[in-house]
Amino acid sequence: MSATSGAKFPPGPPPNLIRSLFGAMQQNPLDYFTAMAQKFGDVSGMRIGNFRSFFINHPDLIEEVLVKNTRFYHKGRILQANKFLFGEGLLTSEGDFWLRQRRLSQPAFHRARINAFARTMAEYAEQGIATWHGGETRDIHEEMMQLALRIVGKTLFDADVTQDAKEVGETLDILLRIAANFGRTILVPLWVPTPRNIRAKLGIRRLEKVIYRIIAQRRAGPSDTGDLLSILLQAQDEDGTRMNDRQLRDETITLFLAGHETTANTLSWTWWLLAQHPAIERKLHEELEGVLGGRLPTLEDLNLVLTESLRLYPTAWGMARLAIEKHEIAGYPVHVGNGVAFAQWVVHRDARWFDAPTEFRPERWESGLAKQLPRFAYFPFGGGPRQCIGNTFALMEASIVLATIGQKFRFTLEPGHPVTPLASITLRPRDGIRVRLEARR
Repeated sequence: MSATSGAKFPPGPPPNLIRSLFGAMQQNPLDYFTAMAQKFGDVSGMRIGNFRSFFINHPDLIEEVLVKNTRFYHKGRILQANKFLFGEGLLTSEGDFWLRQRRLSQPAFHRARINAFARTMAEYAEQGIATWHGGETRDIHEEMMQLALRIVGKTLFDADVTQDAKEVGETLDILLRIAANFGRTILVPLWVPTPRNIRAKLGIRRLEKVIYRIIAQRRAGPSDTGDLLSILLQAQDEDGTRMNDRQLRDETITLFLAGHETTANTLSWTWWLLAQHPAIERKLHEELEGVLGGRLPTLEDLNLVLTESLRLYPTAWGMARLAIEKHEIAGYPVHVGNGVAFAQWVVHRDARWFDAPTEFRPERWESGLAKQLPRFAYFPFGGGPRQCIGNTFALMEASIVLATIGQKFRFTLEPGHPVTPLASITLRPRDGIRVRLEARR
């Protein structure tokens, strides 16, 4: 990890025109960053015009950025460019404002409150599969997206969004595909009336219509129904001020995305992996029947299948930061305005930390591997002060949905249907995952 004495910038691909380098990254960013790590090691550099960015792949260096030197950074340019969608929510805000929002939101994600949502999660999962029949073919990713959206609407906002699920899901899909075009997101401001920007603005208006309606309904209803929105509505700062509707809109959209997109993707990739590994699937079914004995799973029952699924297909596949103070990484000077990027997709598949790193092996976690790894060899939800606030919620929901559906159905993949990861803000299957349902006795 050490740098050559006096080195000013780490090795990397030769400087390119902005369009050509962005094109290479957008065509397949997962392969691009994997190749960067294989060719240049733990520290490499990218130059796009006058913008310089470091790409790091060692857990210790990632810990420096996310934990030890977090004060030196703001969120990266991609998330900043996507403030048209997230506003000043927890995902994109900075400094004292972010700290205030985080502090006000934290009580909603305490373990006791999350455990209280378990029954609702199971009930919605049961309702979601009530019309399923063996022999049908369905897009399991679309099914998980709609189910997770209904769960997040009820548990976080005490609102039944069944009627809105299709519209909200389609709108988020459009906005995330737009956000996945990293080059245009950064280089073309939203006020420029391009077809892409017009679609984005229309999508945001559709989403805000649903969001503001929920906020209005809750302001007119009971003061506390036990969900996150209740806390945000009632929370007040030291000076007595409360969040206005715009602030609530930003946090709500952020939590809509974080609360359903991450869980739906995790479940989709898990079903896909299980369909390809029948022996692991059988072992999971034995665990569901023998260990749980008909009761709902808790956080302590989180099975190793989900842990391994999140290793291979982390829904947060990569992260980036922007330097706001001068410092060093592995001996290289980092200047104000430089970027620093790292990818869970790359680190989670590193043979230094995992045997047979591209293989789906849940049993690898049985002997306490998590405690033996460097802290940031496995970090599907990020880390440090800005670790995902809803990680426990997402894991709980994924565990319950997996158990509820897994006891009644198994899936076989539809032949010929391509399943390709799309590295947008989250990691999702580009064309969905088509499966045939098989009812279990």
